[in-house]
Amino acid sequence: MKHFRLLVLGNGVSAYGSYLNMVALNVFVYDVTGSALAAGLFMAVRLGTSVGAGFVSGRLVSAYDRKRLIIGADLGQALALLVLLLAPEAGRISLLYCLAVVTGGCSTLSQVALRSSIPEIVGAEHRTRANSQLVTGRSLAMIAGFASAGVVVAQLGYTAAFVLDAGTFLVSASVLLVLPIRTRARSEGPGGAEEGAPGAGRRSLRLLWAGAPVLMAMIAVRAVDGLGSSSHNVALPVYSSLLDPAHPATFISQFWATWAVGTIIAQQVLARHNRRTGRTLGERAFAVGACVMSGAFIIVFSGLPTVPTLATALLAGAADGVTEVVYVSRLQLVPDEQRGRLFGLSASAENAGFGLGMLISGSLLESFSPFQVVASLHGLAIVLCLALLTLLVLRRSPDGPGRLRETGDAAVREGRG
Repeated sequence: MKHFRLLVLGNGVSAYGSYLNMVALNVFVYDVTGSALAAGLFMAVRLGTSVGAGFVSGRLVSAYDRKRLIIGADLGQALALLVLLLAPEAGRISLLYCLAVVTGGCSTLSQVALRSSIPEIVGAEHRTRANSQLVTGRSLAMIAGFASAGVVVAQLGYTAAFVLDAGTFLVSASVLLVLPIRTRARSEGPGGAEEGAPGAGRRSLRLLWAGAPVLMAMIAVRAVDGLGSSSHNVALPVYSSLLDPAHPATFISQFWATWAVGTIIAQQVLARHNRRTGRTLGERAFAVGACVMSGAFIIVFSGLPTVPTLATALLAGAADGVTEVVYVSRLQLVPDEQRGRLFGLSASAENAGFGLGMLISGSLLESFSPFQVVASLHGLAIVLCLALLTLLVLRRSPDGPGRLRETGDAAVREGRG
C-alpha cells in the first residue's frame, strides 16, 4: 500500500486539475465566445465524448497496459491545454471543442483504467481501503479545485490557470511513471486475455448480462443516480439565488464543503470497518446507501433552516461516499479479463445519465421549483433502488463478499467452459 499512497497523491493532484479545468474552461468559453449557447455546446461535446469513451476505454484497458494508458491520458490533457495556450487567438474557438473531446475522452479512459487496476495494484482484499483513499483524495481535490478556480482566474488570469492545470496532469503522469506497480493479472498476456479471440468482448458482456443480473441492475441504478446528481447540480445555483440573492455563492460553497466533509468521514468509517471485520459492504448496502443519498439531497432543497440543511448535506456526502466505494469494490470482484469492459460500460451509463439529466433538469427548472425538479429525479432513483433492494431480498443473497465472489467465479467458469 505504500506505493498506492503516492498514486493517491498523484491522482488527487490530477483531480484538482480536472475540477479547476471544469470551472476555468467553462468560464473561458463564455468569455471568448460571448455566447451561452457556445458554452453549453462545449459542455455537451465534453459529456458526449465521455459517454462514447466509456465503451472505447473498456476495450483499451482490456488490450493494453493500463499504467501506460493512464499516463497517456494525463499527458494528452496537458498537451491539449498547452496547444490551446500557444494557438493564436483567431484559432482558439475551434480548438476549444477539440479540447472538449480530448478532456472528455482522456478523463474517462483514466478513470476506467485506474478502477480496473485497483485489485491488481493492492490485492483484492485491500480494494475497499484503496477505493476509500481514492475517494477521499478526490473529495479534497474537489474542494480545493472549486475553491481556488475563481481566485486563480480572477487574480492570475486564464493563462496561469491553464498552465497550472496542465502542470497537475504532468505531476500525476510523473508520479505514476516512477511507481513500480502492476495493473494487470499475472495470468494475462501482454495483449490482455480478453482480446485473444474475435468477439471475445461481446461474449464477455453477454456473459455478464446472463450471469450477473444484479451487477447490471447496479449499473442501471448508477445511471439513474446520474440523473439525480445532475438535478441538484443544475438546481443548486438557482436555489442559492433564492436563498440569498445578494450572495448566491455562499450556500453553494457551504453545501459542497459540507458534502465533501461527509464523504471523507464516511471513508474513515469504512476503512475502520474493513480493518476490524475483514468484510466489505455488499449490494444491499449499496441500495440502502443510494436511497439515503437521494433522500438527503431532496431534503436539502426543501427549505429547512441553514443548520439542519447542512447537516443533511453532510449525510448526503457520507451516503454518496459509501455507495461510491461499495459500487466500485463490487465491480472489482469481476475477473480481470472482464473488468475493463464492465467499468467502461459503467462509465458510459453514468455519464449518459448525468448528461441527460442536465438537459432534463434545465428544461424543468423553467417551469418548476428546484425542490420539485430535484425531488422528481432523485425520487426516480429511490424507486429504482427500492426495486433493487426488493430483488436482493427475494433472492435471499447474503450481504457479503462470499456470495459475490461465487457469482463472479461462476461466470468465469461458464465463460471458459
